[in-house]
Amino acid sequence: MSTIRVQNLFKRYGHFEALKHISFEVEAGESVGLLGENGAGKTTTMRILSCFIPPTIGTVEVAGHEVIFDSKAVRRNIGYMPESVPLYGNMRVGEYLDFRARLKGLRAREAKAGVDRSLAQVDLNKRRRSLISTLSKGLRQRVGLADALVHDPSILILDEPTSGLDPAQRLEVRKLIQSLRSERTVLLSTHILPEVEATCDRVIVIHGGKVLARESIADLKRRDDVDNFVIRGTGDLPKALKNAETMSGLTIRESESLSGGQFMISCQAEDKINGRSAWVAQLVAQGVAVREVVNQDLSLEEVFLNIIKEDEGETP
Repeated sequence: MSTIRVQNLFKRYGHFEALKHISFEVEAGESVGLLGENGAGKTTTMRILSCFIPPTIGTVEVAGHEVIFDSKAVRRNIGYMPESVPLYGNMRVGEYLDFRARLKGLRAREAKAGVDRSLAQVDLNKRRRSLISTLSKGLRQRVGLADALVHDPSILILDEPTSGLDPAQRLEVRKLIQSLRSERTVLLSTHILPEVEATCDRVIVIHGGKVLARESIADLKRRDDVDNFVIRGTGDLPKALKNAETMSGLTIRESESLSGGQFMISCQAEDKINGRSAWVAQLVAQGVAVREVVNQDLSLEEVFLNIIKEDEGETP
C-alpha cells in the first residue's frame, strides 16, 4: 500500500518551473532516498508533501490524505525535518520539545510521553535541561529529529538531515536514521551518496525538476548497458594493458600492480555477451595466468552522474 503518492506534480515559481509533472510512490515501511543535485527540486517536493507550500498542478496524497484538502490529517501523520532546523536557542531541549508537542496538538500527558520517548530515540536524555544555544550542530540536528518524532508519526520526511555536519556527526545522525527505518516510512532527501546507500532501500533520482529513475540501489547500479568486471592475474601488466588497446569497445577503468607479479585490472566492455570472454582469451593467449574474473557494479556516484549526463544529452 502506498503511503505517499505523487501524480503529475508540477510547481511553478513565477516563470521558473521547479517541478515538471513528476510522479512517484513510496510504500508503507519503505526507506526511500530522494537523490539529486542542489536545485534539482528535492526541497520543493518535500515542502509540498509536508503542506508548507501548495502544488501548482497535480495530486499529492500522504497517508491516504490529500495535501490541499486534508492538510491537518497529513501533518498528524508526518514528522518533517527541514534542512535548516529552526530552533530557539534560549530554550532548554526538553522545554522546546514540549512546546513543539503542544503546537502539534498533544495534551499535557501526551506531550510529556512524546518528549520522553523522542529524547530516548535520539539519545538526548542527558541533554534534556541543556540550553539549545550551547549544543553542537550535531546535537542540534538530533533535537530537530526529536521534534519530528515527538508526536509519534508513521512517516518521516527528512530534508538533507546531515547537511553541514562533520564526518563524525554525520555518522551519528545516519545511525539514528537507520535505527528508525523498521518502525516508520522514511523519505530522505540528500545529495550525499553514501547517505543514501547507508539508509535507503530504494532511490528516486530527480534532476532539473524531473524524475529520471525510481529503482532499488542494486538495480540502479546494474542499469548501464555495459559489462563491468575485474580481472586478477599474474603476468606482464604493461603488456596486458597494451593488449587492451587493440580490443574494440573495451575500456580500462583502473589497474594496479600487486605483489608476486600479480595485477588487478578494472574493465568495461560495451559487448555484454562476448566482450569479457574475448579479452580473457587474448590475455591467456599472450601468457597471462588469469586467476579470477568477477562482476563489478558501478558505484552509486558513477551511476548517478551517468543518469544526469544522459538527461543533459551528454555521452556518459
